[in-house]
Amino acid sequence: MGIRTAVVVGVGAERGLGAALCRRFAAGGHHVLACGRTAQKLAPLVDAIRAAGGSAEAVVADATSESDVARLFDRAMAPGEGREPADLVVYNAGVNQRVDFRELSAEAFESSWRIGCFGGFLVGREAARRLVPLARGTVIFTGASASLRGRPGFAQFAAAKAGLRMVAQSMAREYGPLGLHVAHVVIDGGIDGERLRARFPKVAEERGAGGLLEIEAIAEAYWQLHVQPRSAWSHEIDLRPFKEPF
Repeated sequence: MGIRTAVVVGVGAERGLGAALCRRFAAGGHHVLACGRTAQKLAPLVDAIRAAGGSAEAVVADATSESDVARLFDRAMAPGEGREPADLVVYNAGVNQRVDFRELSAEAFESSWRIGCFGGFLVGREAARRLVPLARGTVIFTGASASLRGRPGFAQFAAAKAGLRMVAQSMAREYGPLGLHVAHVVIDGGIDGERLRARFPKVAEERGAGGLLEIEAIAEAYWQLHVQPRSAWSHEIDLRPFKEPF
């Protein structure tokens, strides 16, 4: 019997959450399909996982393309080369940018929704189609504080994340009783990764020690969701630094 496969959609910077999830799942014994839009960003991650003794491959795809998502799952569910079909899927794609509501274009709003919500629908639907007949598996969606409340300048992001949360809830209620564990993770705070440090270099200094979420700690929480016993499944958890008000 080979190792099972994990799919992570929304892998970008090597020091980002998507990459950290790939590393953690590989460490847990999975063959990882690291899915992102840029081959150049995926290659170093896959090389690093393999160098550490793990198993991974890059899949370049657009999460908002129905055909790309179907092709991704065709690969994820095909046994061979010591692999078993996927039993773990994470949707981690999203675009978070502050824009004055009066300046928010229709194109930017729709793009945010397509990446943050529509892509999650496509991945979730394809996962359900493939995993429900097997009566097993885990599907996890990455949320944010915007999943629960809107803030000035983030209407497009909040609309996408709130919609994604409802997709996750609907899936969980429909397919949980059939053996598919669907979970939603609210990331409530800044993530100490490449994106935040590049765009907002002063934030880490302002937050101080322990003021940002450590990427590896988030990835561990996702893994623990996957290995939860069926008698005590969580649908939604929230993660934040101990300093973060809520």
